[in-house]
Amino acid sequence: MSGLRIGSLCTGYGGLDMAVQTVFGGTLAWVADNDPGASRILAHHHPGVPNLGDFTALDWHDLEPVDVVIGGYPCQPFSTAGKRKGVHDARHLWPHIARALGVLRPRLAVFENVAGHLRLGFDTVLADLAGLGFDAEWCLVRASEVGAPHRRQRLFLLAAPADAADLGHERGRDARRRGHGPADHGHAPAHAERFVPGHHGQLPAGRDAVQQRVRADAPRCGTAVAAYSHPRGRGADEPHVRQGEPDTDWGNFAPAIARWESVLGRRAPWATDDRRRLSPAFVEWLMGLPAGHVTDVPGLPRTAQLKALGNGVVPQQATVALEVLWARLEVAARRGRAA
Repeated sequence: MSGLRIGSLCTGYGGLDMAVQTVFGGTLAWVADNDPGASRILAHHHPGVPNLGDFTALDWHDLEPVDVVIGGYPCQPFSTAGKRKGVHDARHLWPHIARALGVLRPRLAVFENVAGHLRLGFDTVLADLAGLGFDAEWCLVRASEVGAPHRRQRLFLLAAPADAADLGHERGRDARRRGHGPADHGHAPAHAERFVPGHHGQLPAGRDAVQQRVRADAPRCGTAVAAYSHPRGRGADEPHVRQGEPDTDWGNFAPAIARWESVLGRRAPWATDDRRRLSPAFVEWLMGLPAGHVTDVPGLPRTAQLKALGNGVVPQQATVALEVLWARLEVAARRGRAA
């Protein structure tokens, strides 16, 4: 797994990259993000990795092939917070990504977007993938289902070539045991919410999911998976750890805050800064990132920090989604070979 080359589109602060490397291992061959704040974050964490920037006019034949293509392409065309123009939105980048897949022909493709994409524009994504010869699995996962104190439901998709005789990948846990991926996060805490077979049910397969206009509260993945937590307990020494008493009474949110503290292995930082504004360090903690991943990047102003964090994905949430989807893709591949 350590030899996998990963190409990351619309990378942001790299939350989806973290999940892919946790599950499959591998190293970044290149990233692509033309947002100034995201570019600064990526240059800070991956100084030796080229940033392709705006990839919409790129000739993919000029790049060496990669094993995995990933991306959290812009959600504004599908988000309920926007005008929901879908494929007619100028910010819709999927056609450019489909073009890249057709040239690069990766062994795996991983994408993430808002849940609203399932009802708007996702049929085009599925049709394009089918036309390119990829099988796909997808599911909706909430950040709260891995212990986060916020809902943040997201759509995750994993695709692989339909004609692959063997998917050719070790399972993520095997890769971590052999030292090919990031360190395992330990065992799930007793309080962690789980996917329970028969409780959430299965997401309708293929185009049925789009035709049924699956709602945000519709059945989702049914595979049993658990959240992960760091083996360290609360109170770990971190740069942004809150000292002394909490800066606010969390009220009804106290159990949710305590749960995420336990999962991450560190206490929540102050929710506000010295001017009583929302603290980027607190948002960074809410997103499940290592302390300082965004907020310690030199020269990155507060507004850019909040923008990057608002556009990102919770790595722990994406990790659970990928392990669910990987298991389903393996089952589908075995059935296909047996047919």
